[in-house]
This record gives sequence, structure tokens and C-alpha cells, in this order.
Amino acid sequence: MIFITLEHILAHISFSLILVVTLIYWGTLVYRIEGLSSSGGKGMIVTFLCTTGLLITRWLYSGHLPLSNLYESFMFLSWSSSVLHIVLEVRNRDDRWLGAITAPSAMLTHGFATLGLPEEMQRSGMLVPALQSHWSMMHVSMILLSYATLLCGSLASIALLVIMSGVNRQVLFGAMDNFFSRSILPNEKFYSHEKQKSDLQYTFDFSSTNYRKCQLIKQLDHWSYRAIGPGFSLSTIGTLSGAIWANEAWGSYWSWDPKETWALITWTIFAIYLHTRMNKGWQGEEPAIVASLGFSIVWIRYLGVDLLGIGLHSYGWLEP
Repeated sequence: MIFITLEHILAHISFSLILVVTLIYWGTLVYRIEGLSSSGGKGMIVTFLCTTGLLITRWLYSGHLPLSNLYESFMFLSWSSSVLHIVLEVRNRDDRWLGAITAPSAMLTHGFATLGLPEEMQRSGMLVPALQSHWSMMHVSMILLSYATLLCGSLASIALLVIMSGVNRQVLFGAMDNFFSRSILPNEKFYSHEKQKSDLQYTFDFSSTNYRKCQLIKQLDHWSYRAIGPGFSLSTIGTLSGAIWANEAWGSYWSWDPKETWALITWTIFAIYLHTRMNKGWQGEEPAIVASLGFSIVWIRYLGVDLLGIGLHSYGWLEP
């Protein structure tokens, strides 16, 4: 009873903290207040410690790793997002956009697990025989870690595409064309001094804005690649360990179960992304489209198969 009470306290504290951290990072982007970003980083570390304590507490009273149902998997996914944030922030201390992606990811998964699921689905139960395997725990933990990294990398690509969207580019290039078309008119010499000065100031402001957006696009492209690379490796390890576990539990390494099929599709999509980056030298919009497609596929693999209730993998996470 003490462990359960402690778990509930840690769950609410960690959710409150990650909510505040998310507001801090988004406030940093909107208002550009110096010092908020460092406060967000410290808050994320405290959130990580609270979520870690929650998972350890649940592990102690349940007797197994907290990876057996949908609630535990979402809490582990939130914990993985905070780990990813801390690791990336160590290397990119001045990037405010990093927390604006990872903090909401951790908050939404944590909030869905804590507030969105009924209490009977949050309770820990006995493991079914198929899950009582070390290979099972390794498989599930590696897969959930890969979900966190792949989703964050895909979100960075989606943000990149939003910035590079057709509407934004039409506005930017249309404004630039409008200025230069006026600058080459035959009666340019009749422009007033004030008009020329305002046009010059407009060009400077426009160039600064365009430069900042180009820099942000490069950062998002870099973060996406740095996250998807390790995520792809974790997904590969998780898939291989899952094959060994499947042979141990069901007598077959691969049975084309719906979850296995979507795992192969996910692996293929992100393999294409890495191939275009490493071998083709693509950057920016083209690989970002592939990564954005991977975002939807990961969620179909994670929840879609379970919601349909089909296949060998559907029994674990949606059963109370």
C-alpha cells in the first residue's frame, strides 16, 4: 500500500513538473526570455528522477519490470523522452527548440497514461507465461526506447516541413520579389529618400528573418538525423531480441504477425531515411518527408494493432 501511494505521488509530481517545463520551453520560444531555457533543463532532470522513482517503485511491488501493460509502456515512453532530452541537451545547450519538441512528447504520453487511462488499466498484474522471459523484457524496453527516439526525430522533421511549407515560402519569396521588382523600375530615381530608407530597412529585417529560419531548418534537420540514427539501431536490436523471444515462446522466429509486419515496415521506412542521408547526401525537405511518414507508422505499430485486438502481440497492453 505504501508503494502504491508513493507511486501515485510521484506520478502527479512528475506530470506537474513536465507540464511546467513544457510551458517554460514554449514561453522561451515566444518571448525569448533569457534564463528560462536553463530552468527548463533543470526541471526536466527533476522530472526524469521522479519518473525513474515511479518506475522503480512499481518494479519493487509488482516483482517485474514495468513494461507489461499500456499504462506502463506509456510511462516508460515518457521516461525515454526525458532521457533523450537530457542526452541531447548536454551536446546542444543553447538550442531552445530541443525542449519544445521533447518536453511536450514526454508530457502528452505521461498525461495520457495518468489521466487518460481508467484505473483498472493502470493496475499492475501478474505476467502471462509468454512475457516471463528476459528476452521479452529486453525486446520491449529496446522497442520503447526506439519509439521515443524515432518519434522525437520525426517530430523535428515535421517541424522542418511546417517551416518550409508552401505558404510560408510563397510569403517570403513573394515579399522579396515585390521589393526587387520595385528596385529596378525606371522611375526608381524619383523615390523619396524616406522610401528608399524604409525599403532598405525592410530588406535587412527580411534577410534577418530568412537567415534565422534557415538556421532553424538546419538545426531541425541535424536533430532529426541525430535522433533517428540511434532510434534505428535500438529498433534493430529490439526486433532481433523479439525474434529470439518469439522462438522461445511460440516456436518460430517470424510468423508475419500484424505487429511483426508493421515492425518490418517501420524498419524499412527509417532505413530509407538513413540511406538517403548517408549514401545519397540528401538533406532538408526530402528526407524529412520520409521521417514524417515514419511518425504515423510508428503510432500504427505501437497502438493501431493493439486497438484492433488482433495477432499475438495484442494481449499484453490493452488487457486490464
